[in-house]
Amino acid sequence: MNQYQRDHIATVVETLYGKNQGLAVMHIDPVIRDSWQRCVNSHGLDPFRMQEAQILSASELHTHREPLDEFCQFAHHGMTQLYQQIAPAGYVVLLANAEGVTLDYIGDKNAAVRLRRAGLFPGAQWTEAQAGTCAVGTALATGRALTVHQHDHFDATHIPLTCSAVPLFDSTGPLKAILDISALRSPQPKESQYLTLQIARMAAWQIEQAWFSHRHHHHWVLKLSLTSSFVDVSPDFMLAFDASGCLTGHNHRAQRMLEAEMGFVPGAPQATSPLIGLRFEQIFQQPFDRLPGYLSMDGRQPALIALLNSGRALCISVVAPPQRPRAPLHPSSTPLPEALAALNSGDATLQRQLQRAARLLDSAINLVVQGETGTGKEYFAKAFHQASERRAMPFVAVNCAAIPATLIESELFGAMPGSFSGASSKPKRGLIQEASGGTLFLDEIGDMPLEMQSRLLRVLAEHEVLPVGASRPIAVDIRVICASHYQLEQRVAAGHFRADLYYRLNGAQISLPPLRERSDLDVVIERMLSGTAVLAADARQRLLQHHWPGNLRELRNVLDYAQQMADQHHIGVYDLPDSFQHPRALLPQPPTVQRQRVAEDVASEIEAERLMQALTAAQWNRTAVARQMGISRMTLYRHMRRLGIRSPLLGEE
Repeated sequence: MNQYQRDHIATVVETLYGKNQGLAVMHIDPVIRDSWQRCVNSHGLDPFRMQEAQILSASELHTHREPLDEFCQFAHHGMTQLYQQIAPAGYVVLLANAEGVTLDYIGDKNAAVRLRRAGLFPGAQWTEAQAGTCAVGTALATGRALTVHQHDHFDATHIPLTCSAVPLFDSTGPLKAILDISALRSPQPKESQYLTLQIARMAAWQIEQAWFSHRHHHHWVLKLSLTSSFVDVSPDFMLAFDASGCLTGHNHRAQRMLEAEMGFVPGAPQATSPLIGLRFEQIFQQPFDRLPGYLSMDGRQPALIALLNSGRALCISVVAPPQRPRAPLHPSSTPLPEALAALNSGDATLQRQLQRAARLLDSAINLVVQGETGTGKEYFAKAFHQASERRAMPFVAVNCAAIPATLIESELFGAMPGSFSGASSKPKRGLIQEASGGTLFLDEIGDMPLEMQSRLLRVLAEHEVLPVGASRPIAVDIRVICASHYQLEQRVAAGHFRADLYYRLNGAQISLPPLRERSDLDVVIERMLSGTAVLAADARQRLLQHHWPGNLRELRNVLDYAQQMADQHHIGVYDLPDSFQHPRALLPQPPTVQRQRVAEDVASEIEAERLMQALTAAQWNRTAVARQMGISRMTLYRHMRRLGIRSPLLGEE
């Protein structure tokens, strides 16, 4: 340990434990100080213990790389272009996964031994828990692009290094990887790395765009921007929708913008963005079926689209999915079976879901039905059963949330006499056995205890059930339909639902739209009214404006109440429940202040990136950039200070 390292350790110790803390931490970046505290308090690291970088074996590295192999191929092309720009300054480019393991790198082959010793090499582990404060680990911990420069590192082993890291996000939301630019040595001032971080940001943006385009080439892709000049070549926001108008992907800026727009409260990172699955009409003030109209615009005037909640207009460019050869018989040309057709009164979204379901009627594929509470998941399951070739056999519905945990095993799987305390003296057929030959509907499957999930998995895999206390299994033939108001993918990610059972159940997924989004709401209301009841216009308007959090179940209760209150079967506003006596908005409005603050942050980030691009292209000639932008040089300086942009030419400012 040299004096340089001793001084660094003393600084870390004084910052974290020193009595004169106010002076000690004055020059420490708060992000770095917070990371040092995590190293000690959360990860139990000792600032006196120096440890060289840990490198995984080739087989361990392969295990980490394999799940991201396709993504790594895309990223490597961007890394190669980036390295060509920064190699003369002695930098290397690294790509790490979400566990902080370096999967790929491009650097000087002549310096391979030194780079490996420093951990700038494939297989190196760079989480805060293993290496202390470092660019990759701290970017993973915060989700932010940042530079960890020399003495910012927690472990004194790494203080010669300078590292700038940018998170790469998947189009479904989660952090996917980290792009890192590092060097073994650099000038002492941290400001010398500002331009390096901006270059890393630009490269990360290009990699994310390329990956997004690859993943969603078969979807409708919306490019959105604050100005029309950049909407095609460098859009601020990117969204992808499937053929049914459901959101399948977004870039990270779009996620931040939409979460603020729709009032989502930021929380812990999730396995999948809460925006995925939203319908087009929940985001924009236009229906999805008008989207092809943007393809025919001549480009003379900027095409605009308005966000639903704020009404803010964005410039839009639309990329249509490639045309597929049409099958001889389109699903929509086949009439629905009567049982399924009865569920719909004309809503296009629900009709598409029912058409998909009809194609699966007589297959062996299990179904997952998702939708808010009261959207009619059990009605759908019964109709599906009645329309299938199993209609003559039993339909057995089980509410997994309603059966006590102590009884669910015997209720589902059956039990032999005396197999447990309180068991019957006669054999008990379980509900799975009762459903044999027909359909088993498992409602609220997300609430099933984990130990029961493993037993259900065996039933599905082996087509046999073993009652409690029995020694021989009984063969069963069941079609399983399960339903949940949870997003089961999130339950899997949280460890509350077995992944292997989820993939066994999720042969196909049917999503039932909430009542407030159905275009046939007026018809649904009429069908639920008794034959003699008449609904006044003002009462009908109140019903159409209601948010319907309880969906069909709530509507049924409201209409039953109103019909009992009405005189001579004529339902007016005052016959509706008390909660309907005052008009209410169709959708709750999100918190305005939070939406505005996040939107401003996103806009500033975009403005900073564009100004950086202009300055870099002009080789930091501020006079030329100011002239190009049509502003004075002093105004340009004010913009640079406001956006935190500093010249890489030391001593000028």
